[in-house]
Amino acid sequence: MRIWLTQSGRPVTGDRLVAWLLGPAPRSWRAVALVVLLAVSVSTSLRANWGSDNAFVVKAADALLEGVSPYEDKRFLYLPSAVLMAVPEALVPRGVLRWLLPAGISGLVGAGWWAALRLFSVPLCSRFAVGGLGLLGLAYKPYLNLVLIGNWTAISAAALPLALLLAHRRSWAAAGLVVGLAIACKPMLVPVGLVFVLARRWRGLAVAVLVPVGLSLAGALLMPSPTLFFTKTLPFLFQGQDAYALPWDASPIAVLPRLGVPQPVAVVLAGAGAVAGLWAAWRRWRRPDPAGEGGELRLVETTCMVMLAVFLVSRPSFDHYLLVVLPMLLASGVREGSLPRSGWFWAALVPQAAGIPWPSEFEHKRRAFRDCVTLCGLAGLLARRALRSGRVTLEPVTTAGSPPRTEPECAATSAESASRTAF
Repeated sequence: MRIWLTQSGRPVTGDRLVAWLLGPAPRSWRAVALVVLLAVSVSTSLRANWGSDNAFVVKAADALLEGVSPYEDKRFLYLPSAVLMAVPEALVPRGVLRWLLPAGISGLVGAGWWAALRLFSVPLCSRFAVGGLGLLGLAYKPYLNLVLIGNWTAISAAALPLALLLAHRRSWAAAGLVVGLAIACKPMLVPVGLVFVLARRWRGLAVAVLVPVGLSLAGALLMPSPTLFFTKTLPFLFQGQDAYALPWDASPIAVLPRLGVPQPVAVVLAGAGAVAGLWAAWRRWRRPDPAGEGGELRLVETTCMVMLAVFLVSRPSFDHYLLVVLPMLLASGVREGSLPRSGWFWAALVPQAAGIPWPSEFEHKRRAFRDCVTLCGLAGLLARRALRSGRVTLEPVTTAGSPPRTEPECAATSAESASRTAF
């Protein structure tokens, strides 16, 4: 019997757990996952404070229909194109919207999970796919919060995995269209433009830029006083909003001063972390995946690193922002050596797990402390993985009764090679 060891002494064997997770999910699993998602949607619809974030966008669309500038409301922070996107929703009766919105948010997160699974060729009816979505709805607190408030982050959570799936299939123009439409709804995916630059996909980048610009110009032409976006909204956004958002802002720029760190020091620390994260993303892009893989892991990890780096300095940076990258990172767990294969990845998610009886000082208005730990933890872990050399040496180990093997391939080494721009 021969066992192959890496330099760390860990055996290179088939992962039976992953093989089991990729097997077909029993009908009971599917039923339980469906019940969990329906329970989340129905319970949200019955709550009095449902859709609080979505209400700002609907209010902006109502203002447009009434001939008032949406930017009279300082809490409407999206592009003019988002007003156009919200008009159909503003025409739906509130009683109907109460039931449609939570289900729609869950559907968007599920669509992102579906695209992430397809990116890594995971069967959609596998235990991994069905159980993963069910656990996301059952145990991940930011998902529950996102469904409750109806934030349009859900659109980005669906659009980014779909865009990467299209990009991996060499449809970069279509990927740019998906990203552009998501930016038109909420400008969260603007940093993804850097991935198009790294891949030198200029046509896709042009589509991603021109779509929200064109829709925003159309929206601006239909509303009175569109210049309020530059004179009122952008200054309010750049200063980190106000005390309304501060208790839930997980950005280190907002959290560190609440712990006694001077604001300039917090800005420098967060900025340094963001720069390091972008450098790690560049390094990860330059390191191709091992031979035999299609490059999807490099694409996902580079994109997630870019987004996490920006979340470190964006104001605000809420807990549900991580849903944009988390489904793709979870789906990458089927690849050997991916981030979810590390126990530290799951440890970083513990602060956001639902059902843990945290002390009262870490709940409600101080929940951002826990969210900041998860954000910084995931960014640091992914940067560490991106910056590693990627060099693995295999050494033969011969057990009793087996003759030594001396073929050259016994000491095969996978070395870092030049960067690729196509998959």
